[in-house]
Amino acid sequence: MSSKIGLKLTRNYSFNFSLLKRNKDSIKFIIIHYTGMKKQSEAIKRLTDSESKVSSHYFIKNEGKVLKLVPDLYEAWHAGKSGWKNFKSLNKYSIGIEINNPGHDHNYKRFNKKQILSLVKLIGYLKNKYAIKKDNILGHSDISPDRKKDPGEKFPWRELAKKNLCTWHDLNDKNLKKFRKLKLKDEKIFFKNLFNLGYSKIYKNSKKNLILAFQRRFRQDLINGKTDEECLLISQNLLKS
Repeated sequence: MSSKIGLKLTRNYSFNFSLLKRNKDSIKFIIIHYTGMKKQSEAIKRLTDSESKVSSHYFIKNEGKVLKLVPDLYEAWHAGKSGWKNFKSLNKYSIGIEINNPGHDHNYKRFNKKQILSLVKLIGYLKNKYAIKKDNILGHSDISPDRKKDPGEKFPWRELAKKNLCTWHDLNDKNLKKFRKLKLKDEKIFFKNLFNLGYSKIYKNSKKNLILAFQRRFRQDLINGKTDEECLLISQNLLKS
């Protein structure tokens, strides 16, 4: 298995998973998280502690080494209350990958090259094995915008998109910025686009959180929770692609 991925996996199994084995075809999503804890050792301990009730399938360490915490065909507890398209409670349909990073509450920093190299190999393997569509490779904040910020605006979505491992717009950044902060005439069009992209209507009453989640994903240099023409253009371009 490690040879197919191009990575050596270390098993460090967690107690936290659902006992009912899944069908391979039920795996539709890959969800990317950051740990959001000060120390890597504490994050691993929490994900494997039976009392914490949280886990993920994979954990990427600072040095790029990958731990396998839960077998793919068992449901790990990483997504919580969540939604995307017509799916709810995405634990049932997804593989969760935790990347060690202190997160927004503890001096959030960029993910290092070794971590991203391992992630690219891992996602590429999982995407092919389970026939996962690139627009179903998501961040925790995409599926739980009212609760989560991870993996955040420092996560290199554009870099993954260049390798066909997620979606990204193909607009020119310099031209886009001309439309930044220009007020939308009709905000409803933007939210309609978000729901068509996959953001769940269960969060339709959390508009600011939806905007923030979209910006952390697709406009990472300005996260202000406000709609503008730039956001609209990005959403329209994503739908075309």
